[in-house]
Amino acid sequence: MKSLSFRNTTWIDFENPGPDDVVYLQEHFDIHPLAIEEFITPTFRPKATKYHNCLYLTIHIPLFDIVSRTTYPGEIDIVITKDHLITGHQKEIYQFEQFFTNLEKSEGKRRIYMDKTPAHLIYYILEMLLDSCFPRLDHIHKKLEDIEEQVFNNKEKEMVREISIVKRDILNFRRTLKPQRHIIESLTQMESDLLPTDLKPYFQDLVGTNIRLWNALESNKETIESMEETNNSLLSNKLNLTMKVLTIFNAIFMPVTVYSSIMAMSTKVPFDHNDAGFWIHVSIMLLIASFTMLLFKIKKWL
Repeated sequence: MKSLSFRNTTWIDFENPGPDDVVYLQEHFDIHPLAIEEFITPTFRPKATKYHNCLYLTIHIPLFDIVSRTTYPGEIDIVITKDHLITGHQKEIYQFEQFFTNLEKSEGKRRIYMDKTPAHLIYYILEMLLDSCFPRLDHIHKKLEDIEEQVFNNKEKEMVREISIVKRDILNFRRTLKPQRHIIESLTQMESDLLPTDLKPYFQDLVGTNIRLWNALESNKETIESMEETNNSLLSNKLNLTMKVLTIFNAIFMPVTVYSSIMAMSTKVPFDHNDAGFWIHVSIMLLIASFTMLLFKIKKWL
């Protein structure tokens, strides 16, 4: 547990909260039991609930796993009371931890972010978390540019896996981000003494930030899908070309194969006693192959 106070606002943060933390909350705060129960229970769905003496929020922030190279949701549980902001998260969230550390080190930043109410502080936290998504989008955009360059540099096979990885990353990003808009919108509509009226336009601005992120993700989604179609078309074209070449070679040498089979079945091979018999048969085979190629040229099959 970490705690940070400035004037009338106290921020308490729990990392991986357990039974001891529940006891602490029950002993020191008058928080609704349902809010405490939800605070320590992981959930995949964001939530905003108003109780008689507090507000409870569950939000998810898109995080990136370097090993699996994909986005996953990082859950943050939030309880807002008159004087306290209580947060909890199961996994370490770098942006969240960095923001807490910056406030801890700088009285000037505490004066900016913690001077009013816990609701004002949660606005700044949500703003910071949403803004932290833009560098991730820039990284995806850069990856799309690299894939496009490789696709048109004859690296179609190598890009099949890369396209799939980026496509999954964008899908998980969208799946995490989209539900958060409804939570922010609910804050603009919720009537509570814990949410000052002057904050509602700011929460509405966060809705606009979420929409900009969503639009950028939609653009990336359309780009990667178009790139996948282009890559598959190029691969298919190469495969068709390879099959065409193999078919042509097979068609050209099939008459030669028939000729050699007939010679092998004959009891008496023509030119058997001729010293140049082998080269005569080779010449005949070459003539047959040349005639076949000429026929293909006339028919415009080559």
